[in-house]
Amino acid sequence: MLNLKKADFPNEYWRAIIDCDAAYDDHFLYGVITTGIFCRPSCKSRVPNKENVKIFKNAMMALEEDFRPCKRCKPEGLNLPTEEWVEQIAEWIDTHYSEPLTLNILADISHGSPYHLQRSFKRVKGISPTEYIQSLRLEKATWLLEKSEQPINEIGLAVGFSSTPYFMTLFKRKMGNTPLEYRKAYLKTQALEREESEE
Repeated sequence: MLNLKKADFPNEYWRAIIDCDAAYDDHFLYGVITTGIFCRPSCKSRVPNKENVKIFKNAMMALEEDFRPCKRCKPEGLNLPTEEWVEQIAEWIDTHYSEPLTLNILADISHGSPYHLQRSFKRVKGISPTEYIQSLRLEKATWLLEKSEQPINEIGLAVGFSSTPYFMTLFKRKMGNTPLEYRKAYLKTQALEREESEE
């Protein structure tokens, strides 16, 4: 039974993946462990790290192990429903929000085009991928402002903002006050609530 994991597969299969060799499309499919997506050898998506590749004889074997068909190359004619695809991307963002993320990076990881990703994400989620990322980062930053004593600039970088000024500007635009003002107001409210509960 052909179901090989990581580097346990023939070199010719790895070469076929690197070369996007359509001659191997009927011989095997490959899954990328880090994204949970499986593809034809001829898929034009970015070449994964060899240690993250798992080889399958057919789509059924890949599906049984919870891999999802690639949107770009549609192995064995399968196509992931758009809603599932967008949810899968959102879940990936939820875990990787602090990393540098662009529409092109997300499209590459999810095996779609930036244009299709932008349009589909907005249709399913009601906001663009960039707005989703910003909202998630602000939510995480708010939690850190409330629960930690980390300096403002460290919080911005920790949640994925590339610069402190950008973090502060976006925070004020979305939340109505600066991160520092927000933290002070939160601590003041907490202190007042403690006083009231002690009376």
